[in-house]
Amino acid sequence: MRKLLVIGIGTGDPEQLTLQAIRALNRVDVFFVADKGAEKGALVQLRREICQRFIEGRAYRVVELADPVRDPALGVYESRVEAWHAERAALLEQALRRELPDAGCGGLLVWGDPSLYDSTLRILERIRERGALQLEIEVIPGISSPQVLAARHRLVLNRIGGALHITTGRRLREGGVEGDDVLVMLDGECSFQQVPAEDVEIYWGAYLGTPHEILRRGPLRELRDEIARVRAEARAEHGWIMDTYLLRRKVEP
Repeated sequence: MRKLLVIGIGTGDPEQLTLQAIRALNRVDVFFVADKGAEKGALVQLRREICQRFIEGRAYRVVELADPVRDPALGVYESRVEAWHAERAALLEQALRRELPDAGCGGLLVWGDPSLYDSTLRILERIRERGALQLEIEVIPGISSPQVLAARHRLVLNRIGGALHITTGRRLREGGVEGDDVLVMLDGECSFQQVPAEDVEIYWGAYLGTPHEILRRGPLRELRDEIARVRAEARAEHGWIMDTYLLRRKVEP
């Protein structure tokens, strides 16, 4: 049976890899990497550099797979994602059949941690549910962007006895701030600009763990326009951007 390791690799700094992840890298025969086009070529290159740095005395191959584009003609967000996942699952299943021997060990290098806003495990479950390809799957956790954001800003993400609400930019635009501490991911629209800024602080970070890392923190009403500008400039310069932020409402003692 084919074995597939889903390895969390952190947010861009190779030194964020755990010892468990490094051991896993050295078990892999074939790595499967999604090619998201020239703009995000740096993400593929980082994965290659991680392999070159940590794999010792073992032959391996890297197979790049063209990542399908979400169909803009599908107006409902959930429908676009559903179709996208189905197409990705089909392409990966074909590649596993073609490139990975029956007793071989494959690897998928996941940005951050596979458990948080990543589609890899859902796509693999689709393949398993089809039943045409037998896979043994092992997951190795990684350091996520919320963890790095907290470290960079020297934060505890939750207050004493409090809750932390983790959401997306799209959900933030639809429903506003839910709770006093809201961690926002996947926000390409700068949704924080639509949040009532009274008594709210923002702790923002982009390219966390990479040489291009950018940080901002302070009152939302003072920083929201600056962050939107800096974000747009950075994306234009590098061709891609990954960022996350915490919105923290001041609470009277």
